[in-house]
Amino acid sequence: MNLSREVKTAILILGCLGTFIFGFSYLKGTSIFDNDKVLYAAYEDVEGLVVGAKVTINGFSVGKVKNIDFDEDYQNILVSFNVRNDLSFSNQSVAQLYEAGLIGGKAIAIIPQYDSATAIKDGDILPSEIKPGLTELVNQQIAPLQDKIEGLLTSADSLFAGVSNVLNYESQNNLKLALNGLTESISNINNLSKSMSRIVNANEKVFNSTMGHVESTSKNLSQLTDSLSKIEFGVTMKNMEVASEQLKSILSNLEEGNGSAGKLLNDDALYTELLHSSEALEALLTDLKDHPKKYVHFSLFGRKDKSNEKK
Repeated sequence: MNLSREVKTAILILGCLGTFIFGFSYLKGTSIFDNDKVLYAAYEDVEGLVVGAKVTINGFSVGKVKNIDFDEDYQNILVSFNVRNDLSFSNQSVAQLYEAGLIGGKAIAIIPQYDSATAIKDGDILPSEIKPGLTELVNQQIAPLQDKIEGLLTSADSLFAGVSNVLNYESQNNLKLALNGLTESISNINNLSKSMSRIVNANEKVFNSTMGHVESTSKNLSQLTDSLSKIEFGVTMKNMEVASEQLKSILSNLEEGNGSAGKLLNDDALYTELLHSSEALEALLTDLKDHPKKYVHFSLFGRKDKSNEKK
């Protein structure tokens, strides 16, 4: 059977048209042969989401985005997407819009809830949420830092303004003089350090000898400490206690008038007799001083005092 050229041309055109429709539907994420479930979700912002973006459950692709348009009130963006017909999860499962990658655009991840009583059906609208992307998270972290940096820059500006007001021409000269003085002080300290180093080097032998004497003295002190530690302080303290008791007994006897020393201290009659004796002795010495010839007879030639002979 020979087909005419017109029939062949028509068949070729219909084939090309069918291939175009199939390819266009595939690129849009739909298939003219599949009987998938179509679901909906509304978002406030779908920037980065395109038709044909994948729909996943737990990271596994189960469908694609079919259409993106406004809802009836033109307040939210209504996104329609298809999922495999054999899937069954609750119509309260969340359709989460997330960032697939830095350059991969956005996609929809279904967070499934399995409840057979409210299983999804074609045309259901799922609850939606938007997961912050990496850029948004970075912006959220940078925003407080940016505020702090701005505040820091403002404070630094105020500080520099204050310093500029304080450091006038006279203050700058004073600061220069202070820095010069500090430099001179540091130079003097360096010179002093060098001088001390020379003194130490010159007297190193004396210092070593002194340290030797100190070490010897330390050894002697150590030996003295050892000797003191060997002394029986307990016996010494006991002897001191005995001596104290004996002294206490002697003092007690003296107070009570026992013995010669006690009578001497406590007997008033003895004190009176000693006082009279002292007065008599004093009178005798006075008379001896006034009349020495009365008691002493002395002559160079052995003569006797006539006055005394007459008497």
